Amino acid sequence: MRLLIVGTLNGQLTTATKLAMDKGAQVTHAADIAQALAVLRSGRGADLLMVDVAVSIRDLVAGLEAEHIHAPIVACGTATDARAAVAAIQAGAKEYIPLPPDAELIAAVLAAVADDRRELIYRDDAMARVVKLAQQVAGSEASVLITGDSGTGKEVLARYVHARSNRAKKPLICVNCAAIPETLLESELFGHEKGAFTGAVARRVGKFEEANGGTLLLDEISEIDVRLQAKLLRAIQERVIDRVGGTRPVPIDIRIIATSNRNLAEAVRDGSFREDLLFRLNVVNLKIPPLRERPADVIELAEYFVKKYAAANGVTARPLSQDSRRTLTLNYWPGNVRELENTMHRAVLMASGEEIGPEAILTPDGTRLDQQRSAPAVAHAAFAAEQVSRGLVGRTVAEVERDLILQTLKHCLGNRTHAANVLGISIRTLRNKLNEYAADGLPVPPPGGGEPRIAAA
Repeated sequence: MRLLIVGTLNGQLTTATKLAMDKGAQVTHAADIAQALAVLRSGRGADLLMVDVAVSIRDLVAGLEAEHIHAPIVACGTATDARAAVAAIQAGAKEYIPLPPDAELIAAVLAAVADDRRELIYRDDAMARVVKLAQQVAGSEASVLITGDSGTGKEVLARYVHARSNRAKKPLICVNCAAIPETLLESELFGHEKGAFTGAVARRVGKFEEANGGTLLLDEISEIDVRLQAKLLRAIQERVIDRVGGTRPVPIDIRIIATSNRNLAEAVRDGSFREDLLFRLNVVNLKIPPLRERPADVIELAEYFVKKYAAANGVTARPLSQDSRRTLTLNYWPGNVRELENTMHRAVLMASGEEIGPEAILTPDGTRLDQQRSAPAVAHAAFAAEQVSRGLVGRTVAEVERDLILQTLKHCLGNRTHAANVLGISIRTLRNKLNEYAADGLPVPPPGGGEPRIAAA
């Protein structure tokens, strides 16, 4: 967590600095806007700016925007200075912290901004295999390509890899290649010299130099123009970059992690992505399966989001009803974890009983999730039917019955009563079958599904 403090506020920001450093933040000071911009241009960077309200927040925001520097601002002032607090928020600050500072408040603000504190939560075997591979390669210097549908958690996995690498104490710098206009992306990545183009009022260090010693995350790398891909390839191969308008190469020491929701092999075939660059990036491929192929993760993630948003909104964290669990597990989730997170945020706000029932599990337009009859739901049913029919060929009835019982039990998170109801058999019959399977040495899901696997980033 890199913190840039702008201003002095009669020495009170010194106390805030100490509190932030005690929480692990790397702190840099700047007396005014000019110094702050110089720090950001130099490559030292910042994940958060804490700014004295005596400094013009509006001018600082304008300066950041003019140079395409993105960093959230938190204003600081005396507790009684309400007018200054309102003005700071209106000018572009995200939050206002009253001073003298409170240790817990400083910690909360840093935690809210530091994305690398997010947890990687999983329970399904499909995701466990991906995480195991991530753990194996994290300590290496190999480039990593993380692929998967939009919303599956590619950036979270990238942060997980960085946090377990030998570069964990150095910065992880993220660049969303799809969000930056093509005309600006080269300068954003490689930096520029003063006068290199209109608006280049001073030398600006790019993301490659800012990440020096650490990791550079190129999010949605498939969106980079082919011309710029050549310069990117040289930077990865030669470990040097050329600033826009520069006259000499600049050495760099970074690890590259890239993500893409597109099939890059197909992009190579259609000419929109360089094959040699793909080879350089794809030393290790971590392919995250879509949420619909990770059924055990759905409930684990849903419960995590319920606790998260109940705490954020100051309401009681209600448990999910059995009907809600069934609704969530059977949904297709085209938006993956991101869609599930938004759904559970709505559910926390809409629930009114002792449990979160299916009436609170809503789509963005207010339709109950268990009552929608959309194309994705039909596609999910067809996909499930196809998988089942393929699995039946060449197998005995006893084998099919065994797998059906064990898969249903896993789907029900080990709940024997619920599984028996789904299967249409008595609880006694189910227990007899499970005893047979256990005697044959087969793993049987324990009641409650066992302890979830949680890996904190």
